[in-house]
Amino acid sequence: MYKKYAIIVAGGFGSRMGSTLPKQYLLLAGKPVLMHTIRQFAVCGEELEIVVVIHPEMNGYWKELCGTYGFDVPHHVVYGGDTRFQSVKRGVDFVLQQTDDIAKTLISIHDAARPLVTTEIIRKSFCETTDKKACIVAVPSINSVREGDSTENIAKDRSRIWMVQTPQTFTADLLQQAFLQGESPVFTDDASVVEQLGQRIYIIEGDYRNIKITYPEDIELAKLYMDTLERR
Repeated sequence: MYKKYAIIVAGGFGSRMGSTLPKQYLLLAGKPVLMHTIRQFAVCGEELEIVVVIHPEMNGYWKELCGTYGFDVPHHVVYGGDTRFQSVKRGVDFVLQQTDDIAKTLISIHDAARPLVTTEIIRKSFCETTDKKACIVAVPSINSVREGDSTENIAKDRSRIWMVQTPQTFTADLLQQAFLQGESPVFTDDASVVEQLGQRIYIIEGDYRNIKITYPEDIELAKLYMDTLERR
């Protein structure tokens, strides 16, 4: 039997007075985006613990939001670092301190700003990782793809191109080894950190609606998608 954790990365910071509020705290259908994301993991049908990695200066604001919206889904709060790599590492380190058998522990890492992930994808990610050790969610590219810069570039076969999403799920022992490595510019996501160990990465086909909220218009798009997805 595997013990399961979800690390939700919400480390972005914005001052409540002045700069823009981080996207994970923006309202979507009447609640902060982060609450939608946490709840998807809480109701996915898996017995798991949820770890939310936030910027330390947003801790008070997050507590305030939980009180305002009556948000009582159990979760651990861990303070993130200056980069995504550092934030995920701190989340992984927290999980490693909680478990006695890291070879029998699964950790799913997910972007806080992807609130539309389906419970089916979450369950499948955990299930596939029990055998394959390193699984990521991705969708086939629907666009033509070129590699290079604005003046020198070549067409690539889009049938072999995948657009990576989260969750990205791994055994805890793999993540322990992976995050002992020094941070590198080639680490663009958690899979690239694990891949550096020589570990094969397996793809689970995801959902195009599992968008990462990045721009203001993405909130409106997410509202539309919410109506088409099976929600609680």
